[in-house]
Amino acid sequence: MAQGTVLIVGAGHAGFQLAASLRQHGYSERVCLINDEAHLPYQRPPLSKAYLKGAGAPDSLMFRPEKFYREQKIELIADRAGSIDRGSRRLLLASGSSLDYGHLVLATGARNRLLDIPNANLHDVLYLRTLDESEALRQRIALARRVVVIGAGFIGLEFAATARAKGLEVDVVELAARVMARAVTAEISEFFHDRHTAAGIRIHLGVQATSIESDGSNVTGVSLSDGRQVPADVVVVGVGVLPNVELAAEAGLPVAAGIIVNEKLLTSDPNISAIGDCALFASPRFGGSLRLESVQNATDHGRCVAARLTGDAKTYDGLPWFWSDQGDDKLQIAGLTTGYDRVVVRGDRGQRSFSAFCYKSGQLVGIESINRASDHVFGRRILGLNRSIEPEQAADTGFDLKAALT
Repeated sequence: MAQGTVLIVGAGHAGFQLAASLRQHGYSERVCLINDEAHLPYQRPPLSKAYLKGAGAPDSLMFRPEKFYREQKIELIADRAGSIDRGSRRLLLASGSSLDYGHLVLATGARNRLLDIPNANLHDVLYLRTLDESEALRQRIALARRVVVIGAGFIGLEFAATARAKGLEVDVVELAARVMARAVTAEISEFFHDRHTAAGIRIHLGVQATSIESDGSNVTGVSLSDGRQVPADVVVVGVGVLPNVELAAEAGLPVAAGIIVNEKLLTSDPNISAIGDCALFASPRFGGSLRLESVQNATDHGRCVAARLTGDAKTYDGLPWFWSDQGDDKLQIAGLTTGYDRVVVRGDRGQRSFSAFCYKSGQLVGIESINRASDHVFGRRILGLNRSIEPEQAADTGFDLKAALT
């Protein structure tokens, strides 16, 4: 059981969920949520989709209205964490003030990886992770005609589909040989490549952006490694993120590709936990350490630590799941499909309703579904039970997936 103030650094999905769950579990001592953005805590997924389309005000993104924090006695502190004094259990803030803690939770998230090429700092080169960035982009694309997206990951393609639907000319530049190559199977990559191309998006694979071209003040295009130049008046960069580990590292906590925590999400200091996108956690389910960037992972981490701090210490063993809305198509992923050695397709790609069942050594490890929610729900349930079905059963649409669960 925790005693004293629980300080949470970061008010994204993980930090917000932890604060809310502590109160749900009856934690009665002080809870402070340190938020370095000038907004109430908000949801990120709509930033690259619905919010960009011009649907809704910032209020539509907020997890809860201000009244919720007052009633739940969750103190929202608009400041940035400066450093941790572990000896005296005190957090120093950028404003110069400090807060004592009984338990400190780092939910510091991740930040955009910045583009390191000439002219990358021009004002029409934009990123998309925060509400302010989405707002700036929403205003900018209202006036733009041509946009180049650097990076064909989830965010890049979600944005590209949104921009194309708004009538912009869209080019996507990707160094890898296929879109979303790190995240999904070739079958899913190919489907989305074809869908985006059919919508009029031009996708350039196996090339790198080498410089942003300008007329001195405004962006005019992007030069590629194959010698071509693609015209643009806005460039949107989606080349991955870096976990925010600096606060932890400066306090002497072990970090690698994230803040290192055990299977209970505790750092090497028993008074400090780390959760969400910044946490590199030991996973009994997968054997080894993982750092995941997903809403599910962030919120489940928050719930797990809230339970531990109120006397119900459990190992974190959540099954990962993800989603991406691109144009009219919804991708849902259950499990982790890295390292698969066989893919079985179920359903009809022509009907835009199919799933890629991914196997490793004969065992189902993940399911990637396009517009096929029932397969996704099945995947979450069967993988959650650590069970499998035969590849031949997966391929046979006559095989009853529900029956396989009983």
